[in-house]
Amino acid sequence: MFQRRRVCIKICKEENKDTVNEFGAEEIRNQPVFAANRCFGRTVMHRGENPGIMVRFHEVPRRRKQVMKQNKEWRTLSGERIKIPIAEEISRVLQREAEEGHELKVCIGTDSQVKAGVTGFATVIVFLRKRKGGFMYIRSETTRQRMTIKERMLTEVRMSIDVAYELCNLFSRYRVDMEVHADINTNPQFKSNDALAEAMGYILGMGFAFRAKPEAFASSNCANKVVQ
Repeated sequence: MFQRRRVCIKICKEENKDTVNEFGAEEIRNQPVFAANRCFGRTVMHRGENPGIMVRFHEVPRRRKQVMKQNKEWRTLSGERIKIPIAEEISRVLQREAEEGHELKVCIGTDSQVKAGVTGFATVIVFLRKRKGGFMYIRSETTRQRMTIKERMLTEVRMSIDVAYELCNLFSRYRVDMEVHADINTNPQFKSNDALAEAMGYILGMGFAFRAKPEAFASSNCANKVVQ
């Protein structure tokens, strides 16, 4: 696919055809020396002040940027959509749980799955009540961008850290312990282990508690069930 607004312009000396420079279309139109007629895929001449230079316009393939499609709405496990900012929702939850006398622990994790060229990510915020069960919030994202296993593992960690960073002050205010779980195996025989050192440094460097497999249930179990 070609995008007609984006062109690659080569400015060459007519005498020896050596390339002098390359400009974007917007840049060349703003140069006072040149006044070229736009002719995609053809050679056009500039104005006559420098007859030894010709300007060639080439159509270039449009590279589609692989954008992460994010469902900005969080939801509960039952599918109920959270229509307010997640920080506001979590603040209400923490206040309610404190009033009810529940002792909480929070675990944040992300897992991913590749299906038919599409990588789906799920990030979860898991609330554990001491001896009284728990509940969680879920957010999903997808991308067609190709990633190595290591890149995918580190993307999962980044997503979890983004959420943890947004909410950590709330958890500190209510004195709730928080952990970031990474779906990375501590066994060197597994490919995901390549990302272990970077992920651990990333999470611990942010000041968060870190858990990897087999202790990372938020990512390995909770988020994993969402992307399956």
